[in-house]
Amino acid sequence: MTTLVTGASGFVGSAIVRRLLQAGHAVRVLLRKNSVRDNISELPLEIVTGDLTDIASLQYAVAGCSSLFHAAADYRLWTRHPDAMYSANVDGSRNLMLAAAEAGVSRIVYTSSVATLGIHPDGSAANENTPSSLNDMIGHYKRSKFMAEETVRQLVSTQGLPAVIVNPAGPVGPRDIKPTPTGQMVLDTMCGRMPGYMDTGLNIVHVDDVAEGHLLAFEHGKIGERYILGGENLPLLDILTRVATLAGRKPPRIRIPYYGVLPLAWLSEVAACITGAAQPLIAVDGVRMTRKRMYFSSDKARRELGYAPRPAQEALADAVAWFRQHNDGMR
Repeated sequence: MTTLVTGASGFVGSAIVRRLLQAGHAVRVLLRKNSVRDNISELPLEIVTGDLTDIASLQYAVAGCSSLFHAAADYRLWTRHPDAMYSANVDGSRNLMLAAAEAGVSRIVYTSSVATLGIHPDGSAANENTPSSLNDMIGHYKRSKFMAEETVRQLVSTQGLPAVIVNPAGPVGPRDIKPTPTGQMVLDTMCGRMPGYMDTGLNIVHVDDVAEGHLLAFEHGKIGERYILGGENLPLLDILTRVATLAGRKPPRIRIPYYGVLPLAWLSEVAACITGAAQPLIAVDGVRMTRKRMYFSSDKARRELGYAPRPAQEALADAVAWFRQHNDGMR
């Protein structure tokens, strides 16, 4: 039978597709008309054109599929049109889940995010049970992903949707063509555009380990459960120092205070609105997130799925090598 993957042209989605093909799945992908297909152009796939807001295209895409990996999402820390983000992330997920249930899809892996989880104020690693609420979510991306995950969980409990939820941390590695906010951080450090750092921390994971975690959740995950797919918890300065060293540059040495960056972020967003830039140089929501260390534990996935991510150093090295080899990434 056929496996449908959404978001397949993106960073995480293309890694999932590659892992599924290695495992012997016949893969169909749902792409928008304007999707950049460089990440999957040479792969043996069935391509269906559609959109998460187009219910008819979703019904067509899931027809005849036995399984679904829903990895598509609008992942930006700033947007001029937040309604479009909610439409894609929340309404689109609901549309797809209902279409899959109607089509008789027997197994679903929904890609959420650690952005939906609670964070411990003391900096200790949070897990799948760390409490969080919509009011805790900073910005439209986190809010939309929280609402989308709640939608999936509700469909599991009320309609028996056969979905397993995975919550990736901060993926890095090859094929980050957009790039993602985490990838942009790596790229900026490589190019000497990261003069300072903030006192925060992230969980860094190789994108291919995230893809492996999706397959493990498909094979071994419990319906309705969620699993953090993370790697290694590291202070931001440590991450930037590792990237700078790999790129042959001096690491940042200046610690930038939160209230020193926040006004610059507001000005950056105003400038983006005036100039029509796709993204501001600094996003306010991104700065607000740095007030806590975003550390997470993947112990549940290790224990129940057999998940075994590689060290963060390998993930960062692969990201640096990929960006170095692609001219567009080094502009």
